[in-house]
Amino acid sequence: MAGASKAVADSRANLPFVYRQYRPEQLRHVLHKMYLIRRFEEGAEECYMRGLIHGTMHLSIGQEASAMGICMPLAEDDQITSTHRGHGHCIAKGAEVSRMFAEFFGKTTGYCKGRGGSMHIADVAKGNLGANGIVAGGIPIAVGAALSSKMIKTGKVVVSFFGDGANNEGAFHEALNMAAIWKLPVIFVCENNGYGMSTSTARSTAVKNIAERAAAYSMPGVIVNGNIFSEVAEASFKAVERARAGEGPTLIESKTYRHRGHSKSDRNRYRTKEEIDDWMANRDPITLFETELRDFGFIDDQGIQAIRDAVAKEIADGIEFAKASPAPEIATLENYVYTEQA
Repeated sequence: MAGASKAVADSRANLPFVYRQYRPEQLRHVLHKMYLIRRFEEGAEECYMRGLIHGTMHLSIGQEASAMGICMPLAEDDQITSTHRGHGHCIAKGAEVSRMFAEFFGKTTGYCKGRGGSMHIADVAKGNLGANGIVAGGIPIAVGAALSSKMIKTGKVVVSFFGDGANNEGAFHEALNMAAIWKLPVIFVCENNGYGMSTSTARSTAVKNIAERAAAYSMPGVIVNGNIFSEVAEASFKAVERARAGEGPTLIESKTYRHRGHSKSDRNRYRTKEEIDDWMANRDPITLFETELRDFGFIDDQGIQAIRDAVAKEIADGIEFAKASPAPEIATLENYVYTEQA
């Protein structure tokens, strides 16, 4: 038996980080969550097209490995701030899709009682301090939360997700500087999908890699392939360990790609169909992770299909929950805006 255990350990020694760090059932759960993010957004998109959801939405389809990889090492009471493209972050941090759909539908059973919608979901109980429609708006909030953690000695680590467009905002530079000076337990995660709305990073940003800007604030700057789950999770794991040890912040640049436009009104005239098709066909994060799991013997085709079926049911049930939930009454319009009290 000892020899067999050693053989298993030796066989895993050369595998990528997550396959050495996490149990097979944990990795299968990651695949479940990645599918849940993808199917949630596809379901939300369909509901929008059918007129069940109003306004607009910003989909992160194609960026699932980034959200899951960053959140993998986090404890439940660790905290995140998110963006207008934050549905994946919410689910990766433990949100229920039924309550998310309800929020999208403007129902009272949603996370913000129907007041927040797609861009402003918050779930403080799970450490999600909220998405933010302001570019770079969540970054200083995360620094404030990290300062609170350090002063009160809670041990919490805070992650700030933001897009490549935020790296040219003043709030980004001020927040990184302050976090570095005070060695705060915060991780700055730039999900660089190549475009800030319709402007490419090559046209908008002076440095080739956004992670290079970490050097100006005396913190590590790490670049990862944001479509490979293990790369993202390993970088996050190291940054979380550094933050918990009191060594200060890290800037992670997760290079990824959104399959959909900036928002539902985007006609994608700034990029070619060939570019989009190439990313979808050859660099899809779910396909890449699924293939690795299968090749390394962590799952088989039957297990993959079981995950797909379970996710499909969870999404269908979530949509029905949202449809059946009550809409807020006009008389309660001002309730829950600043407090939990009616």
